[in-house]
Amino acid sequence: MAKYGKEQDAQSVAAFTVLKRAMELDSDSRYQQALVCYQEGIDLLMQVLRGTKDDTKKRDLRKQISGYMDKAEIVKKYLDQEKEDGKYHKQIKIEENATGFSYESLFQQYLNETVTEVWIQDPYIRQIHQGSGKQQQSSGLQEIKESLQDHGVLLELEYSSSVHDREIRFNNGWMIKIGRGLDYFKKPQVQVLVMLNLKRLKPVCQALLYGNSGSQESKYWT
Repeated sequence: MAKYGKEQDAQSVAAFTVLKRAMELDSDSRYQQALVCYQEGIDLLMQVLRGTKDDTKKRDLRKQISGYMDKAEIVKKYLDQEKEDGKYHKQIKIEENATGFSYESLFQQYLNETVTEVWIQDPYIRQIHQGSGKQQQSSGLQEIKESLQDHGVLLELEYSSSVHDREIRFNNGWMIKIGRGLDYFKKPQVQVLVMLNLKRLKPVCQALLYGNSGSQESKYWT
């Protein structure tokens, strides 16, 4: 019982630590990060509430949770309006030789439940370490197409010798323009990284990622 009480106390401390960080980010106008911290902190407090037996403590926790939910809702509404107006933007700075910047870690945040179509235009998928030659690239893309089709996802491929712009568009309003294209990974020193496709371990070129919603231009420069 004492052990359970200590776990509850530790969880409560963790919750309020995260929520304190949320309010700091909120005050600094870093709203997207603030919203994430609010949500995580509220979830932790909800877990504490479910394990609390004392009625007075439960009442206090409900009041605190309600207050933080109100703050989170204000931030969420602000971000939703910014996205709707096309004013919201985000910048990520990637240092030279940094790791941990896989496609998933950078682009998953834009792939919410409303996304049903994604357009990728990239004229610079042509380096050897991206695929050994055009024939292997085409073969690999065809395999991906067939695999996706098994999961109800349609992949359409078009080849052009005149395309120069690089961009990714999501049908939820987000657009990312790409300077270097998807080729922001450096050639790996260890060939096994190519075989395993462990992009999160590959060093990258210095880059800036700009994401905008709506009609405002979004930029991804490398």
